[in-house]
Amino acid sequence: MLDSLMAALRDGMSVVATFVPKLLLFLVILLIGWLIAKALRKVTNAVLERVGFDRAVERGGIGQALARSKYDASDLIAMLVYYAVLLLTLQLAFGAFGDNPISALLAGIVAFLPKLAVAIVIVVVASAIASAVKDLISGALGGLSYGRMVATVASVFIIGLGVIAALSQIGVAIAVTLPVLVTVLATIGGILVVGVGGGLIRPMQQRWERWLSRAEEEAPQAKAHAEAYQRGHEDAGRHATAATGTTTGTATGAAAPAEQVGAGTPTQRAQEPPRS
Repeated sequence: MLDSLMAALRDGMSVVATFVPKLLLFLVILLIGWLIAKALRKVTNAVLERVGFDRAVERGGIGQALARSKYDASDLIAMLVYYAVLLLTLQLAFGAFGDNPISALLAGIVAFLPKLAVAIVIVVVASAIASAVKDLISGALGGLSYGRMVATVASVFIIGLGVIAALSQIGVAIAVTLPVLVTVLATIGGILVVGVGGGLIRPMQQRWERWLSRAEEEAPQAKAHAEAYQRGHEDAGRHATAATGTTTGTATGAAAPAEQVGAGTPTQRAQEPPRS
């Protein structure tokens, strides 16, 4: 009986002696990983703000979506990096206990996070490009009746391409975009069947003729508007350059008399007779 108790006690002490070092290693890895995650979050946020990542987001439609949030785009990316490092830390920490299902689950999540970050960057860049293209087309065709519509269509098209690329990056492009693409193509095919084979041929023909005639009539106006926009941009640049030169010359001219007055004042004091 006593031998059995001693054997059980030795087994328990052996288990504790084996588990405690693993637990200490687990806690040390968590602490080091948490400190690294905090440092990387601050560095990522500072770098993104330095390169103008928030300004690029604000130019696109995503900036409007984040307007009511307490986090900006750089904060979201920094938080994503922070939690990615924490998950990687947890994976390494649980690895101290050997093979376990938690480590396998965390490994899958950690492998997905970089793809998610790249997808977010793709959407942000596409949104910024779409905003720039929309501003350019609106400035060039703003005086025409269809200028705003063309600018909006181009912007939506670029954002759509960015979303498709982002979905492909995270691996859900086929599951999401393929049914949408089939639906759109089926809708267009149905419209063509009804329109071409039905009674919409004559109305659509008249409408297309009217649109083409209006486009031909407004072509000279579009060219003149684009030239005026370009001249206005060049005039603004020249005015800014002239204003900078004028400000520099005024500051230099004001500094010279001040130096002359400051240099002559001690001489005048030296020539003045002493007062009794």
